[in-house]
Formats: sequence, structure tokens, C-alpha cells
Amino acid sequence: MKSIINSSTVPDLRVAQSWFKSRGWQPFPFQEEVWTAYLQGQSGLLNAPTGSGKTYALWWALLLEWINENPDNWQSKRPGGLQLVWITPLRALARDLQLAMQQVVDELGMSWKVSLRTGDTSSSERQKQLRSSQECIITTPESLHLLLSQKTSSQLFKRFRCLVVDEWHELLGSKRGVQTELAITRLRKINSLQPKTWGISATIGNLQEAMEILVGKQEAKQAKLVRAQVDKKIEIASIIPEEVESLPWAGHMGLKLLPYILPIIENSTSTLLFTNTRAQTELWYQKLMEYAPQMAGLVALHHGSLDREVRDWVEDALHSGRLKLVICTSSLDLGVDFKPVQTVIQVGSPKGIARFMQRAGRSGHQPGATSKIHFLPTNGLELLEAAALKKALATAHCESRVPLQKPMDVLVQYLVTMAVGEGFREDELYEEVKASWSYSTLNQEEWRWALEFVTSGGSTLDQYEEYNKVAKDEEGYYRVPSKRIALRHRLSMGTIVSDPTLRIKFISGGYIGQIEESFISRLKKGDVFWFAGRALQFEQIKDMTVLVRRSKSKKGVVPRWSGSRLSLSSTMSSLIREVISEAANGLNTEPEVLAVEPILGLQSRLSGIPQLHQLLIESFRSPDGYHAVFYPFEGRNVHELLAALTAYRISRLQPLSFSLAMNDYGFELLSDTPIPLEEALSEDLFSAEILLDDIRESINSTEMARRRFREIAAIAGLVFTGYPGKPVSNKHLQANSSIIYDVLQEYDPQNLLLEQASREVLQVQLEQDRFLKALQRINAQEIVLLRPARPTPFAFPIMVDRLREHISSEDLESRIAKMQLQLEQWAGKQGFL
Repeated sequence: MKSIINSSTVPDLRVAQSWFKSRGWQPFPFQEEVWTAYLQGQSGLLNAPTGSGKTYALWWALLLEWINENPDNWQSKRPGGLQLVWITPLRALARDLQLAMQQVVDELGMSWKVSLRTGDTSSSERQKQLRSSQECIITTPESLHLLLSQKTSSQLFKRFRCLVVDEWHELLGSKRGVQTELAITRLRKINSLQPKTWGISATIGNLQEAMEILVGKQEAKQAKLVRAQVDKKIEIASIIPEEVESLPWAGHMGLKLLPYILPIIENSTSTLLFTNTRAQTELWYQKLMEYAPQMAGLVALHHGSLDREVRDWVEDALHSGRLKLVICTSSLDLGVDFKPVQTVIQVGSPKGIARFMQRAGRSGHQPGATSKIHFLPTNGLELLEAAALKKALATAHCESRVPLQKPMDVLVQYLVTMAVGEGFREDELYEEVKASWSYSTLNQEEWRWALEFVTSGGSTLDQYEEYNKVAKDEEGYYRVPSKRIALRHRLSMGTIVSDPTLRIKFISGGYIGQIEESFISRLKKGDVFWFAGRALQFEQIKDMTVLVRRSKSKKGVVPRWSGSRLSLSSTMSSLIREVISEAANGLNTEPEVLAVEPILGLQSRLSGIPQLHQLLIESFRSPDGYHAVFYPFEGRNVHELLAALTAYRISRLQPLSFSLAMNDYGFELLSDTPIPLEEALSEDLFSAEILLDDIRESINSTEMARRRFREIAAIAGLVFTGYPGKPVSNKHLQANSSIIYDVLQEYDPQNLLLEQASREVLQVQLEQDRFLKALQRINAQEIVLLRPARPTPFAFPIMVDRLREHISSEDLESRIAKMQLQLEQWAGKQGFL
């Protein structure tokens, strides 16, 4: 869009400055920098910490544009159409945004309307939005694509001024990010005003690349990258137990520290307690109520499986002061400006710097305020991760987001979306799609394949009518002629694929949330499980709804949700290696490092602590067999692939069967017979030669690709996930996608969706690029092979993770206690303790 002011003219920012002053604030320089750049017609990316006023930087930019254009009647006059499309990754964030943005225009006496369009918007409200005008619409990538599938989408979006993508770092590097890119190229195409595009990102490493992806490579040459020079202080206060066990294991310490956090909660007006999984959230609520029943009514849960009404109530009650504590997951990671809580507690390592900073920013979530976050370790070694996080903040380290390239399942879905809506011409849409970063290298052969796939199902599925979705009409437009196919497509749009969920309803009436079918299918009538902080007795599944009663039982199982285990980021892994090396040399005096001296001291006496230039390998024997434990400190995902590759290469030297276990710090090979480590190391165990062939042989790549294909098939529309309230079962989804996978493997092995499944296994699931860098580092390191007489503190948690997969939690705790006692008694006799 052209500038409304001459580049030599100073824009009039007085209305904004006056509004800020009325609230006792003063605009930050970065906000005024954004306003000026915007008014001069520039697109760009704003990088600013959470709670610094990012939202007002872009919202006020648009308002100032309107005020400068209409100096005499900007309050009474309405533009007569949509002015701003605001994309956010979270529905919970959308609601807070709407309230904050609507408040501004209301206080200015403007009659502008800010509307929400998300999955929570009622059908009546959606129809109303299509009939009446709103100046701003806040939406998610999925809901925006639903709007683009309307026959009148061009009319709605033809003259808006600006497109804002909030929390761009949350979308970049995911299929939702690719979906957002496609929506942006479409909106630019149908808009006659050449709208400006801005991104907002609190925490990201590759800022320049992120801006190029968002605004386009050519446009980025004139775009503005605004870095907020806001002194946003983050204070980390680790909760250090009086005694740290010398033999740690994952997860056991967290709840034992509950007495430590109660004074923190009681002395705070409002607290967010973040966990990394929904299951942890349920468990912490349950245990807190047992330990501090006096807090009943002051504590609530918040996670993505709770009903929207429940989450809305929790958010309102927190902001109004009716709640003292909310136990939550990433559903409250992101937050709109000026909705602060006094205290944040992080349970367990967040495994990533950006995630930690985002959560810390919810405390003191105001410009100029210090964000204080209490770090509660769930095992002793996690205190080293707290020290690594402190180091990251001190050195301004932050992870980069690696963008995805050419996911064909997203493209296939998008073609059908366009055909369901206004239809498209082949050449026009091809150029439009190629304008996005993700598909900039899409060639004609790949494009023709995608087009053939949506029109006939490709060479293999062309006999099945349900895959002949799109047809070319007499005018040369590709459209979806079937209303049934159009309806099913709209119901299946999006790139978030999870296990099918069933709604939970009390027999007496009232819904409280959703539970994954894979969990609930294991329950029998009368079984008790915990959900939304309540003990619920399972009665039956009726009409795809889980019917429950309240239970007075103190015991019950905590639901498990898929895809909830986090792995260390590469930046965190690097910093942890530095912290451990510094600790070994007495160069790190952070209280967290000093607190784990019992662990590091015993590790040093039993075996050793690796320096930065070393890879430590331990070999020992136990009643379970012969162990080889490697410590690359590269994160669980990389270790999964490294363990499989190492086991495969050793087994070529000597036929052996291995059990594999891994955590974020290392991996274990366990065998019934001695492991020939010296011979394997002399044969270049970590060689990069014929690497890909060895990787494919070492993992069950076909089965992994088959399971990965289930998500791809759902996104590409090969399998239908079900109607609202009547989802297709996980068992049937997996079976249907497996059948299609086998058919394509046999009759169409060059199918691009098969190729994508194999590529995603390596690049996404196993982090191949990061794995290759780790292998390069290992090959440059000194290999230190030590043979301790017993399992070491570093090895112990990996062994526990192996046992966790095979025995119940009660048996596991007794087994671990026995192992700890035996090892500590032995170490005491040897003078190690």
C-alpha cells in the first residue's frame, strides 16, 4: 500500500501519545518506530519481549493511519469495511486481544468493531459477520482458511489495509505456518490495496529469515525489522530442595517440592503454575488439593482439553482476582499485553529457551516490569537446565525456527479449499502458491501431480469417487461440484492432527471437556479418572459422548494425551554441555550448580564428567545385563536415532540383540552378552559414510513412515476424521490410512505423499539435520570410554526410563528405591559417599 505521508514528513502521533499518557504510560521508542514505518507504507516484523506492548504497536499503527487520513471526522466516520486481519495461533489469545483492542477504540469514541472468528465462534455469529461490517477480525490460521472457502471471500477481503500475524515464531516451522503463508498469498492476490503485512514475534533467533518468509523475499528488501530495545528483566528463582539425591530420576522430585511452593502462592495475589503436559496439570491440581484443602475455590485448571466455557471462566476469574492460582499448560503460554499475574512457577524444564521466556513474561506482563519465574525441578539434574537458562538470558541466546519446505499434504488440502470457495484457474493459482516461501521451489511436475491428485486421486485411487473431489468447469475454473465433499472438507480443514476426542458429559447434564479416545477406550464401567480437577466415574460411551458421574474416590488414573513429551532444543543442549563442563572445572558458581554437587561429585568419583571436547561412554554390568551408555547431551529425539544407528553398527560386528533407552542427556544399549565397544570405536562407530543407508536399516523406517502417513493422509483428505460429535475412532483412522499407504506403496511408490512421510520421519520426528551436526561434533571429540563398577548418577535416570516402559508406576517406585539403596550402600562402602 502507498504511504499516506511523504517520507520527509513527520507523522502525527499525538492521539496515540495522548491516550498512552491518560493511562500513565509513555510509548516506547519501538512502538513509535513501528507507527512511523507503517505510516510510510512499510511492511515488517516486530521483535519484542512478551509484555512490552507489542499489540498496541500494530493496533495503534492502523488507528493512526485512519486518524491521519481523516483528521476532522476520524471518530464519527466508519471505513465501511474490513481494515485489519489479525492472525493468532491460539484461540485463548484471540479473546484477550479482542477485549484489549476493542477497549482502545471505545475509549477513543470510535464506533469501530473488533470481531472474533475462531473455532469457538457460534454459527449465528459467523453468519452475522458475513452480513455486517467489522473493522478488525481476529482469527486463527484454520478459521481464516474456512473464510477463504466461502463463495464471498473476495468481497470480504477486497480492501483491507493490513495483515498482522501475531506470535509468528509459534507458527513458523510448522504446517500451521505454511497454512498461514498460503492464506497471506491469497489475501494479497484478492486485495486491491496491496495491504501491508506485519509479524509480531516475542522470541526468535532467525529474525531476518522469518521476516522474508512472512512478507516475501522481494518485499523484505524494503521491509522494516524493528527490534524493541526494552530492558525486559527476567529473574529466575530456582526452588532448591534441602537435600538433592545423588541418584536422580525423572519426575520424582516435583511433587515432593509442593511444600516449598505453597508460601510462594500464598504470598502472591495471582500465580500461574506451568507444567509441560496436560496430565501433569491434572496431577498437580489433585495433589495440591490433598495437601492444601484450604485453597479449594481459589485454584483452577486450564488446558486445551477443557471446554471453552470452562477456560473462559478461568481466565476471567484470574484477571478479576477471584482465583489465586491457575495450574496450566501452554494454553496460557501466550498472553495479551497488560493482563499481568504477579507470580509464575515453571514445573520441570521447559526444554527450550523461547518457551521459558514466554512463560516468564506472563509475570510482570507490563512494560518496564520485571518478570520473575520460579523454577521447580522434577529431578536434581534439571537444576543444571535452570543454570543453562540463566546463561541463555545472560548471553541473549534464543532458538531459531526452521521453516518447512513443500509439504504436499498442506498443498493438496489448500487446492480443495480454493475449489470449495470461489474456484481457481490452474496457472493463476500456481503463480500465487509459488509466491509463498514454502512453495517457491515447487516445479510444474509437482504442481501437476497435486492437481491430478485432487481431481482424480492420482493414478491409483482414480476409481474411487470420493477421491475425485475437484472438477474443471466450462469456464476453466476448478471447483468442487459435490456439496457432500465440500461439507466434509470444511469439517476436516486444518493441519493439527491428534487422536480423536470424545466430549465428557455429566449424566446429570453439562459438558466439561474432551478426552482422547485412545485413553477412554481402556476404561471399564465404574473406573475412576481425574479430569478438570475432579474425580470422575466412567459410566458409558453413548452417541460418541463419555458419560460420567462425580466420584468421592481419592484414587483414580490421570489421562494420558498423545504427543506431549518435549525434547531439549539444540541451543539448550549446547548450553547444558557448557554448564556441565564449567561445573567439572569449578568455573560455575550458580546456586543451581552448587546444589547438584552430590550428583556431580559421585559421578566424578565413579566415572567422570565430560569436558566440552569429550564424549563420555560408560560400560558396566548389572543384574539386567551389559550396559553401554553414551552421553552426547543432544536431546531425546537425536538420541533415539543415535541409539538405533549405534546398535545397528555394533550388531554388524557381532550379532547382538539390544534394548534401547534414552533421555535428553544420553542413551543406553543393553545386551545379554558383552558389547564389543573397543572394536566398534576402532571401526569408526560414528562415521558419516553410507550414513543414510545405515539409518534406514537401523530404524523401522517403513513402520515409522506408515504411522507418520496417518497425519499426512488426514491433512490431505485421504481419510475422513468424522463429523462433529461423531469422530472416526483412532483404530479405524490408523487402519484406513495403513491400507491406503500399502496400496500406494505397491501401485504408486513414487507418490509424493509417501515421499513426504519418509522425509518427515527423518527431518521432523528424528531431527535429521540436527543429528548430522551432532555427529560432526562427536567425530571431532575425544572419546572417553570408562568402566565404572556400578551405574552412575548420569546413567541412573536413563535406566529408570527403560524400566518405566515395562512395569507399573507402583512397582517402578519400589524397584527404584531398592536400586538406589543398593547403589548408595555400595558407594558408601567404597568411600564414594
